[in-house]
Amino acid sequence: MDFRLLGPIEAKRGSGATIPLSGSKVHTVLAALLLSEGRVVSDARLSALLWGWDPPATASAQIYTYMSRLRKHLGPEIEIVRRQPGYVLRAPGAWIDLTEFDRLDRLGREALADRRFDEAGTLLRDALDLWRGTALANATEQMIEAELPRLEEARMIALESRIEADLAVGRHEQVTAELTGLVAEHPVRERLRAQLMTALYRCGRQADALHTYYEGRAVLADQLGVDPGEALGSTYQAVLGGGLGLGASAGSPPAGADAPQAPAARGGAGSTAPAAGTAAVPSRAVPAMLPAPYGEFTGRRAELAGLRARLGREDGRPRRLLITGMAGAGKTALAVRAAQDCAAHFPDGQLFVELCHPDGAPKEPAEVLVRLLRALGEPPPASAFGDLEELVRLYRTRTSGARLLLVLDGAVGDRQVAPLLPGGPESAVLITSQARLARVAGADTTALALVDEEEGLELLASLVGRGRLDADPDAADDLVAYCAGLPLALHVTGARLAARPHWPVARLAARLADPGTRLAELSYGDVSVREALVHSVRRLEEPELAALTGLADGDAEPFCAQYAALVLGTAEEEAEAALDTLVDRALLELSGLDSQGRPLYRWNDLVRLLAASLTTRDAFPSAVL
Repeated sequence: MDFRLLGPIEAKRGSGATIPLSGSKVHTVLAALLLSEGRVVSDARLSALLWGWDPPATASAQIYTYMSRLRKHLGPEIEIVRRQPGYVLRAPGAWIDLTEFDRLDRLGREALADRRFDEAGTLLRDALDLWRGTALANATEQMIEAELPRLEEARMIALESRIEADLAVGRHEQVTAELTGLVAEHPVRERLRAQLMTALYRCGRQADALHTYYEGRAVLADQLGVDPGEALGSTYQAVLGGGLGLGASAGSPPAGADAPQAPAARGGAGSTAPAAGTAAVPSRAVPAMLPAPYGEFTGRRAELAGLRARLGREDGRPRRLLITGMAGAGKTALAVRAAQDCAAHFPDGQLFVELCHPDGAPKEPAEVLVRLLRALGEPPPASAFGDLEELVRLYRTRTSGARLLLVLDGAVGDRQVAPLLPGGPESAVLITSQARLARVAGADTTALALVDEEEGLELLASLVGRGRLDADPDAADDLVAYCAGLPLALHVTGARLAARPHWPVARLAARLADPGTRLAELSYGDVSVREALVHSVRRLEEPELAALTGLADGDAEPFCAQYAALVLGTAEEEAEAALDTLVDRALLELSGLDSQGRPLYRWNDLVRLLAASLTTRDAFPSAVL
């Protein structure tokens, strides 16, 4: 006997003959029994699926009649047994399309997780081919309302996984049209939108990929009041950084793979597929949280090689590595690339967590620990959420002896990082921070300098093409100079030019030439150089903030603490302490010593422009001007 639920509800004999069942209510009763997977379906449940909140007085008698009709039509090989408080269907050896869909979907997603992409695509296509239209199409309105959403969600996840497999084997041109229609039909499904961005980018349509992101961000804000999630955001960053090329990220999860997985659809009677709400993965899956890679790392080859060597070291010593530098220097991009390259050394998983909220406010360690424990398959009890000591205990126990790679992005200080360090030397921690940390030795600290002119041109050329820069080399040099050696500024500049292929380089150079509007021009989409720098300023205390703004009107030449004290009207010791804090916060640079052995300090041009434009509201958003 064959039963079909993925379309109009049908029952067929082994010969292929369809069993005639009349009326939506008989079909609903059959579907309810099949969806129960051999469990009893109560009279109350059947009544709700048949009539909703207003059952007739004769509901029990009518249900009995429907069961009698089913027994007559299905024959002796199918048992429908009365068992209080309802009925149960026994169908040994029956084939049920939903059961087969669950099986193929589970195998396909397991193959996808194992990077067997061709096999995954075949299995998932076979699963989707079982759908003959809208599931439960001839059931009652009440059953469709109760059961269809989860079945449709299971189908959408299988579809997204099949597209993921297609993208992984280079079928981006074949799926672009399909994805365009799907995104139009499901505008708030972020995984589909991220996949469309990936396909468009690989088809050479970077501008369309970026437009798809901006459109999705607007839809999410308008319909749901939320910002794009991590999967869509990381895909956007990868488009900007040129990191979505086919095969460019062999160690990373597929784009969008960290999207939440919906419960699998239920199978029918005798099903061996997981029940609804049961994940089709092992109970403790290996976490793979690293975002999509950021593309080329022009000018960072030596730093990348050093990080690879340290992360691959297995001499029993703790591996606590720090990447430091000013906002926009490329710390996160370098950390992600190094982590991707070394992922094979950490078979128990790779974790990535941002330690600041989008507005730059630091996250509490307890909040981060809850997320890490969930990623490790050990969600803490609700009673532990506010108990930092208990969360640390659970975390250290779970990570003891595990070979994990943990990337802590945007740390604000040692006090925030200390509770997040795993137990045991088998794990490695890679931290990015604008400040140096006492818990990380100098030998394990990689300080990112700003890129020089040659490296800046190379980075810009990787984004817009060498030929376009060579057509106007003077304007290209001006662009690099206006970006002041900051990789984030160069990426924004490259993204703007790439999105406007008809613009000559000189046009953007002219727009960046005015210091008064330069920071405003150095933004694209939701990436803003000014906003990245402002986050650094908001962590300053009053003396450092006063020094930053009070010295901004000077020129770009190096200066000493004695000069700063004269300008600020403070003692030289106080001025030097404030300047040293600004250096620690990567808002000033040390530039050597003067003739008397005193340290010299130097502005980055973009930081100086920011400091000159700051208001109280910039530094302290809650302030009222």
